[in-house]
Amino acid sequence: MEGYNANGEELTVAHQDSTAHIGRLLTSDTVRPITRASREEVEDASLAPGATRSRGAGKREREEEPDEFRTCFERDRDRILHSSAFRRLAGKTQVFIFPDDHQRTRLTHALEVAQVATGVARATGLNVALTEAIAIGHDCGHGPGGHASEDALHPFVEGGFDHAVWGADVSLSNLNLCVETLDGIRNHSWSRPAPMTPEGEIVSWADRIAYVCHDFEDAVSAGIVDTDDLPAIVRERCGVRRGQQLGSFINAMIKTIQDTGIIGMDDWHAQALAAFRSFNYETIYLREASERNGKAVVGVLRGLVEYFAERPEEIPGGLERGRDLLGQPAALHEAVAYVAGMTDRFACRSAVTLLNWPMDQLPSGIDR
Repeated sequence: MEGYNANGEELTVAHQDSTAHIGRLLTSDTVRPITRASREEVEDASLAPGATRSRGAGKREREEEPDEFRTCFERDRDRILHSSAFRRLAGKTQVFIFPDDHQRTRLTHALEVAQVATGVARATGLNVALTEAIAIGHDCGHGPGGHASEDALHPFVEGGFDHAVWGADVSLSNLNLCVETLDGIRNHSWSRPAPMTPEGEIVSWADRIAYVCHDFEDAVSAGIVDTDDLPAIVRERCGVRRGQQLGSFINAMIKTIQDTGIIGMDDWHAQALAAFRSFNYETIYLREASERNGKAVVGVLRGLVEYFAERPEEIPGGLERGRDLLGQPAALHEAVAYVAGMTDRFACRSAVTLLNWPMDQLPSGIDR
């Protein structure tokens, strides 16, 4: 279909019977468009005093002209959403390698973090666009195979491989994102320094809330644990279903922030969240099958890094540059960047094809 003429006007509508009309925004007799600048004025007046404001094009490594309609953080969100680093999260492990159709991937985890984080930000007067940009980008630095990839890539990176730092400094570096967005991604892990914005701190909490709840739900579905196994403190304070648990933690954060102005959670709920996380580690993340798969991931990824560090010209798009890098320290960095960006299945296929990796030594769950 090519659309339909709109009642004799020189424009096209999608539906023949379309009647949608929002009216024109007028100041006296002048049409007043809603621009980025006018929205920034509304933002200044409506956000909490400590919220991060969107102004102009934002603070970026390379200066840009402001967008006519989008704020700087909305542009960041859009760039991350359309990036290959974000798309590849669909093929990367959250908890279960090669998940079935109903289990989370690293991509669906990022989307759930964004839902939790924006829900808190919206209710507490923070910048929703910045919050969402950080949330959808926070795990773009993850390698294939889950957190085992950090152990695998650790020896090849000065200071060790940290998916949070790698995401901001390598995986998304070509997008010229605002410093506030990159800082939130770089420091979303609780082991890192505190983010520079309250929106970044919201995402730190949202990440933990989301993965604790949805990883447990996936483990129940897989028959690894049962709802009755949950510690009493979790069952009594937060319930046994994901919806109950998310609601408890999100509402606790909102009320705490509204009452105190501090990004945090009251101790009563925070203790339940900590107990929930500890339970997941003991029964899900550190179970024998996970440890066994983790060791397989480490072997595969280290083998691939060593292979491509010695043959940088085989990295796609890098034939000429690869020849220049041969034998140089930069070749190792390029190899780590390429392997870290792989999806689970592509990494395993590459190991079989390039390294003659035995199929029975791949992580369990690989298609055979």
